[in-house]
Amino acid sequence: MSYNGSGVFVINTSGQPVVTGTVISSTAFNALTADLATGLSTAITKDGQTATTARIPFAQGISSTLVTDSTSTTTGSIITAGGAGVAKALFVGTTANVAGTTDSSSSTTGAITTAGGIGIAKALNVGTTLAVAGDSTFTGSVNAPNTFGFKNRIINGAMVIDQRNAGASVSFSGANVFPIDRFQGSIAQGSGHTAQQSTTVPAGFVNSVLVTIGTGASASAGNVSRLFQVVEGFNCADLDWGLATASTVTLSFWVKSSLTGTFAGGLYNSAANRNYVFTYAISAANTWEQKSITIAGDTSGTWLKNNGAGIYVNWDLGTGSTYQGTAGAWAAGVAWATSGSVKLAATSGANWSVTGVQLEKGSTATSFDYRPYGTELALCQRYLYAIRGSLASSSQASVGVGGWDGTAGATIVVPYPVQLRVFASSITVSSASDFQCVREAIAWENATAIALAADGNGVQAAALTVSTATRDTRGFAARMRSNSATAYLGFNAEL
Repeated sequence: MSYNGSGVFVINTSGQPVVTGTVISSTAFNALTADLATGLSTAITKDGQTATTARIPFAQGISSTLVTDSTSTTTGSIITAGGAGVAKALFVGTTANVAGTTDSSSSTTGAITTAGGIGIAKALNVGTTLAVAGDSTFTGSVNAPNTFGFKNRIINGAMVIDQRNAGASVSFSGANVFPIDRFQGSIAQGSGHTAQQSTTVPAGFVNSVLVTIGTGASASAGNVSRLFQVVEGFNCADLDWGLATASTVTLSFWVKSSLTGTFAGGLYNSAANRNYVFTYAISAANTWEQKSITIAGDTSGTWLKNNGAGIYVNWDLGTGSTYQGTAGAWAAGVAWATSGSVKLAATSGANWSVTGVQLEKGSTATSFDYRPYGTELALCQRYLYAIRGSLASSSQASVGVGGWDGTAGATIVVPYPVQLRVFASSITVSSASDFQCVREAIAWENATAIALAADGNGVQAAALTVSTATRDTRGFAARMRSNSATAYLGFNAEL
């Protein structure tokens, strides 16, 4: 019994047909029974002991009464050791699990390929990259919190903005200073330490911050030695820290040091009563390495959600025992170091660099959020607005306009390019003589003193009192400008 090529069995015709009274030949009978046995042996058996030698077409589909979910490639209603080609729609009533590990590089490779579309009624979870060669049309919303908008809560994480110093080295000993915008710190012990914006960077970056130790020393208990940024409460309010719904965050950064070993850092709140200490390892000296730390959100404590200090993000550079804690868990108090971590400040001539700093919602470190330079500058100007003579033609940068008071000098109004976080708490002036006010529209008078006016200061503009040796008539207009390449005037609203 064999197929005729069209799916029809053909009976062995030897000794056929048999009619009443015919003597059945043993040869014919044996051939017939042998043919039947062969046909049955090569047929698909009920218990699945035999395999087909060619594809089987089904005109009405395949139905299975098995309702157990598949948990592997050897369970479920349909099992195949090879691939599954689907020319029409594929509908999956619950979850589709694909165990293939080969990345797809085109529409014809990967664990699942289809010549038609795929309809997905529920969530689609993509563990790595979703590559779309053509256009994508969404009739509903796209929920991608770490893709659009303010993904990175750190401002100036690529270290490109330095309004205060224009790349110059600053002393990093004693009181807190800002080597670049939004990042501040200092080293309490030893002497001669410096920090500055650097161009020594890993691939894909332009700037970093370099801290260099002068004369190193061991830390006393209360010594504070660190680099840190304070994230404004408005910029981390959605994390829900302090609540049961607190979100997990991931801190990532590139780091390089002349020293190796386990370094430390930490996060804490404005009340300095909740902290999380983390550690990271530098394996090779003078080599850029990327680090990633995932931190479950704190469900306790008070975390500001306004224009105050939301989260302090710290990197330890040799802090004393008062601010040391245990890594890997939220705890009471304030800490950002461990007792056994590397203390950079203890080694004379040691250096440490960082860039590509990103703090984002979620448990995975994604690619760095490169924002346009103008956007990053505007974000920094919320905390510091600086006017530099070196950024203007002939070093004559316009500062503002106002009027003469006839006695002390002039009152000048300075508009801010963005709204400051709060009223400017102070101003920094390179030297009053670096600035001038025009008198009678023909004579420029050097300033002898510059200060914030007693009134008229807000988050959108400042009022300055500018003293000069010679003054104009009360009510006459005045204009203020810089008169030196080293002129600097900064309005501070930092956290």
